Amino acid sequence: MSLRGGDLPSEVVTEVGEAAAREHGLPASLLDGYLATLVEVAVHDRRLTRDEVAHCRDLGAEAAQGGVALPALVDLYMSASRRLWPRLPQLVGDARGRPVGSSGLVAVGEAVWQGADTALAALAAGHEEAQREVVRREEAFRREFVDDLLTGRSDVGYLVERAGRLGMSLTGSHTVTVAATDRPTDSGMHLTKWLEDEARLRSGNRAVLVVAKDGRLVTVLSSGPAQAGREADGQALAEAAGSAVARLTRRPGWRVGVGRSHPGPRGVLRSYGEAVDALEVAERLDLPERVVHARDMLVYRVLLRDEEAISDLVGTVLGPLTEARGGPEALVRTVEAYFADGRNAASAARRLHLSVRAVTYRLQRVRELSGYDPVDPADQLALMVAVTGARLLDWPTTPLGRPEAGTVKLPGHGKVRGR
Repeated sequence: MSLRGGDLPSEVVTEVGEAAAREHGLPASLLDGYLATLVEVAVHDRRLTRDEVAHCRDLGAEAAQGGVALPALVDLYMSASRRLWPRLPQLVGDARGRPVGSSGLVAVGEAVWQGADTALAALAAGHEEAQREVVRREEAFRREFVDDLLTGRSDVGYLVERAGRLGMSLTGSHTVTVAATDRPTDSGMHLTKWLEDEARLRSGNRAVLVVAKDGRLVTVLSSGPAQAGREADGQALAEAAGSAVARLTRRPGWRVGVGRSHPGPRGVLRSYGEAVDALEVAERLDLPERVVHARDMLVYRVLLRDEEAISDLVGTVLGPLTEARGGPEALVRTVEAYFADGRNAASAARRLHLSVRAVTYRLQRVRELSGYDPVDPADQLALMVAVTGARLLDWPTTPLGRPEAGTVKLPGHGKVRGR
């Protein structure tokens, strides 16, 4: 669009615009019509029209879409205005057919700088609006890409092509972390961007992608060619993700599941499944660790692969405890604490806030009702596996063999109730 120029000295306007553009290394097209409008404003002592303001908004949007930062754009316009100013009295005098006196010069200055102020405000508004649209499109693209990546629905070749737009290469290996609190996580670009920058800083600028999915904060991190010494980095990044999700949800308690590193696009999906598994199992078992690694959860995955068998074991070993006064829960918790504290009754008593005598009595009741003695090494393995299985199956809250409605199936194995 070309603003009103008439017979104004286009050569001067072009010369000034190109000089300012060269000074700032930006295209002169970003000044399209602006300088000619300033001359008209000075000659006719008027304000910018609605069309001229709208054109300035469009120029601001064009700059944003071209990757020009707003400070650089403002500098360009101020530089062009400064270069034009010394030549305005002559231009205005020639257009009016009479010299511009001192009082007229003041009026010219007021008109010009008021016009420049209006133009800059419109530029900034157009730039900001375009930036918001760019962010919205980028966020939508990221969400769609990550959703396809973590569900395995999209063609591998198409995934690899789209990953390049986000600065990622899916041909290498990647590790996925999943962070959550008891409140769903919505997308928060300011914190996800912060976490991406933090991840790059800690991991030597490895490719990283952070996005909110299914109420959790998911981080996909390139594993790099060498993994030596990377475990501490991974732990630190997982803790950073936990802090970020806590800030997003305004919840102090958080937990992060960390998948193992696997190659290729399908490796990302596999690592994600492992991270979700680790997170869900840790929540079910109420583990004290905030960061749980899939490699440490393998034994629980083995248990959950055959839910019928683990249900049978729980029912056989712990089922008789339902005959205890008050139900089996207290006895199961006591056995769990006893094993967790290295089969030390005194330590288990402190954990449970009971006397040693009460713990000893409960262990005896377990032996009497079930026939399995927690103190006897021959019975300990069966009891440990049965207690762990009870936690994984949410027994005795959920009846064995009849999973509660609303349970979720973890990738690759049986059911564990979701939050």
